[in-house]
Amino acid sequence: MRKFTIVAGAIAAVAFGGSAFAQSATGPSVSPTYYGTLGYSQLDQSDGDLGAVTGRLGAKFNPYFGVEGEASFGVKDDDFRVAGADGSIKHEYDAAAYVVGTLPINEQFELFARGGYGTTKLKRELSTPVADISQEVDGTSWNYGAGANFYLDQSNGIRADWTRRDFTESDAGEVDIYSVSYVRRF
Repeated sequence: MRKFTIVAGAIAAVAFGGSAFAQSATGPSVSPTYYGTLGYSQLDQSDGDLGAVTGRLGAKFNPYFGVEGEASFGVKDDDFRVAGADGSIKHEYDAAAYVVGTLPINEQFELFARGGYGTTKLKRELSTPVADISQEVDGTSWNYGAGANFYLDQSNGIRADWTRRDFTESDAGEVDIYSVSYVRRF
């Protein structure tokens, strides 16, 4: 809960702090703007490193505050060998919703912080001489992170971000996700 409070405070500071600077840099926004992203995410966790294709849809209600949803599907598994048995960890999918605070630096560059809640599904498989074992693991998490958008023109840009997933189950641990994406504003 302490981490969630820190994340909420950071988002509020980014969303509402420095508004005079951001107002002069980008001007007022009178209607919501929408965006989508598509990119690659690297999931670094204690059990293995996995890769996923990640898509996001978002709405910015003003230059400083918005929401976004994301979904990822695994494309890179992690293989391992234990006591002569071959195994793998697969990222099936994840989905999450976020509140996003943005600090526009100029017309091309902005920083953001986000916090939200999500679900993740992994699959573990182990092939032994006796039997094949398969286990699906579902987990929910409080997520928080930060990143930046760089716009090449009015509609197209590049996004880089980091997100931490703190799983709600006491023994599930954490996962760090590093993403690079193409951004399209509508």
